[in-house]
This record gives sequence, structure tokens and C-alpha cells, in this order.
Amino acid sequence: MTIRYLKRGKPDAERAEDDAKVRATVEATLADIKARGDAAVRALSKKFDGYAPPSFRLSQSEVEAAMSRVSDQDMTDIRFAQAQIRAFAEAQRASMTDIEIETVPGVILGHKNIPVQSVGCYVPGGKFPMVASAHMSVLTASVAGVPRIIASAPPVDGAPHPAIVAAMHMGGAHEIYVLGGIQAVGAMALGTETIHPVDMLVGPGNAFVAEAKRQLFGRVGIDLFAGPTETMVIADDTVDAEMCATDLLGQAEHGYNSPAVLVTNSQKLAEDTLTEIDRLLEILPTAETAAVSWRDYGEVILCDGYDAMLAVANEIASEHVQVMTDRDDWFLEKMHSYGALFLGPRTNVANGDKVIGTNHTLPTRKAGRYTGGLWVGKFLKTHSYQKVLTDEAAAEIGAYGSRLCMLEGFVGHAEQCNLRVRRYGGQNVGYGMAARTGKAAE
Repeated sequence: MTIRYLKRGKPDAERAEDDAKVRATVEATLADIKARGDAAVRALSKKFDGYAPPSFRLSQSEVEAAMSRVSDQDMTDIRFAQAQIRAFAEAQRASMTDIEIETVPGVILGHKNIPVQSVGCYVPGGKFPMVASAHMSVLTASVAGVPRIIASAPPVDGAPHPAIVAAMHMGGAHEIYVLGGIQAVGAMALGTETIHPVDMLVGPGNAFVAEAKRQLFGRVGIDLFAGPTETMVIADDTVDAEMCATDLLGQAEHGYNSPAVLVTNSQKLAEDTLTEIDRLLEILPTAETAAVSWRDYGEVILCDGYDAMLAVANEIASEHVQVMTDRDDWFLEKMHSYGALFLGPRTNVANGDKVIGTNHTLPTRKAGRYTGGLWVGKFLKTHSYQKVLTDEAAAEIGAYGSRLCMLEGFVGHAEQCNLRVRRYGGQNVGYGMAARTGKAAE
């Protein structure tokens, strides 16, 4: 099994240096927000977005005013997208049931799925106002039953973006803020004089937002490390270079550091795709961004067969994996590390990003090795409970529990069990204070 790089991106050492700079910036910014609250948030918003209104939270009348500026066609399209996303999220929620079983007579075990009580949803703006991210986070949290959903997005051209506000409101946000970047996620997680902190942060973002979520994890929950965007195309000679190049650049335009990787077993397709990318970059309106991303983070990997293609794909664990081969279902069966799969040439990542119904907030930076993407279950906490209903069950479980506690040396634990044996065991009163004997009673 051999692989060969026809094109490589930035060396790992340079990428690590970039990451270190981001970490330092985020750490200092979060410390400032924690120390100065609203004053720090206002200064950061003014510095980076030129936006410092009396209140960053939109009133109901401001929400309605923004929505009135959305065209009828855009509103129709937003409603359609939200209907698809809601339907899939509701089906996912229905698959998660509370359970209760009787494991031995008189012993009842169960679990309940309880929504997180407050969630902050970040919706990226920057170069592109990502309306769809509002559906993916706000609407999905709403389907999960989260009682307090706050949403934040940066201003666009010095004002709230009307379509983002509409998507947030229609998705079910209870509070809408016009804040971007580190200051948005920092304020939602840490809290300020005017923003009550949340229990969980969700949503994609640039490298600074992703790093801020990483540093805030533990103080609050997060969905996953999502950003910057990554894409991989796995292709053989059943498709052409135009389709491969289009799917690579279609995601590379997200930002200056969006990895785009072609994995193929066809040298002709690899070489033709490199040529086609050069052609498309001459005419693509977002080429200024996509060209830098492709130059620094684009890769073309030539493999000697499908097994090698599979191994490379699982190792890279890309966020989006577009599979266009003569054995797409084989990859579906064998792939184990990725964000989401897009199978066949009729499918594409852009549909998944915007409208088809699956969630577009997906794991990046190899996080697909241990987590899937955002879904309704991320907003639910599964909590267990236990009930012992009969004296006989209390005595039986207590006897086992006492002996197992003493096996580990936990005398106080054992006495919790012994008390139930004595109290509910009838004639079985041999379980005395474990501390007196140094062992559980026989």
C-alpha cells in the first residue's frame, strides 16, 4: 500500500506556530472579558466590527424590523431549509427514549433524557453571513427542548444581518445578540453585567472562535471543535476533474486556512484536477480567499488502490468527505473517522451545509475520531436513576454491595449496604458495622 503527495500544504511546524499565536490571543482576550465584562466586550466589538450600540441584545421591535428587510423569496427558502432540518432533528429526538427496566425482582433502573437548561449558539459572520448556522444550532436546540436559547452573530456592514436574525428568531431563539468572535462566545460563557452566562456553547467559527470554545470547555459544555472548515474528495475515474475541483474550491472559499484534500487512485484525475483548479481560480469570485487556502492547505494524494484511499481518509478524519467512486457504499461501510459523508456525484457538501436536513456543525482537526457532529442529542443529558422496591431486593443487593465495597477497602460504603441488610433483611441480621470486623459480615 503506497501513497504519494502530488501537492502538499503548509508543513505541520508552521501550522503549529499559527495555532500557538491563536491560543495566546484567545487566552488574553478571555481574561479581559472575565475581568471587565461589558466594557471589554464593547471595546472588542468596536475594534473588530466597528459596532458599539447602546445594547447588543436586539429588542422585539428590532427583530421585527430586521425581518421586514428579508425578501419574500429568502423567507421562503429559509422556511424550506428549516422544515428539512426540523424534520430530521425530530426523527433523531424520537429515537432517544427514556427507559426503565427491572433488572432483578424489586430493582428498577432507568434513565431520562433532560435538555441542557441554557445554550449559547454562535452564528459566524465574517466574510460570509452564515444564515444556515442559525438553523443548525438554534432550531436543533429548540427541538431538543432547551428552555433558554441565546444566539449571537456579528454585525454585517455595521448592522444586524436581516436573514440571520430571521433564521434565529424563526428557529426559536429567546435572546438575540449582535456580537461576533471571541467577544461573543466569551460573553455567553463567562457572563457580563448584561448577559447571563449559559451552560453550553455550540456552533462553528473561525480559528479564534474554535480556540475560545476549547479554552472555555469545562466552565461550560461545548458541542465539539468545529472550525475552520475542512473538506476531502475521495474520487476515482468515474468522475471528472471539473467536479473534483469544484467540490474542493467550494469549501476552500470559507477562509484562508480551510484544508481541501483530494484522495484518488487515478493519476490522470489528480493531474487534471490540479489543472482545473488553476482554471477555476481565474474566474471564481471568491478566488482571493480560496486561492490562499488552496495554496497553503490544499493537498492531492495519489494512492495505489482503494484500501490505501480508505486508510488515508480515516487517518485525516476530515470534516466533510465527498465520496465519488464505483464503490461508495463500501466507503460508507468502512469509514470510521469523519464529520459527515456525502455519497455519490449527485450529492454535495453545499446541500449539506444549507438545506438537505443533516446538521452542518461537524468535527474538525481529527475530532471525527471520537465524536460525530452537532445533533439533537448533544443538547440532551442522559441521567440515570435507581429504585429498590422490596425488602428482599434491598437485602440481596445490599449483601453483594457490602462484599464488593470491602473488596476495595471502602468500609463506610459497605456500612451503607449493611444498614439496608439489617433494616430490611428480616432474619438475615449478620451484617453489622463493617468497621468493627474489618470486613463485610458473612
